[in-house]
Amino acid sequence: MDFKTIASIIADQFDADIDDLEEDTDLLEDLNCTSMDVVELIVAIESATDVRIPDEAVDSIRTIGDIVNYLSEHAED
Repeated sequence: MDFKTIASIIADQFDADIDDLEEDTDLLEDLNCTSMDVVELIVAIESATDVRIPDEAVDSIRTIGDIVNYLSEHAED
């Protein structure tokens, strides 16, 4: 899963400008997401990618790059 696809999902989810999103954009600090927002985002990403992101992995996800890296590492080839 590439950055642009994930950034598009995030922009839609949080009504953000996709051009303002970068790999180091912090979900909590830069986008002011609550923990519930992050859960909803993970559900949207799981639906779009068919990759399950377990709770223990969610705890280590802070940036858009973290999401992209996780999906790249765990996507079925």
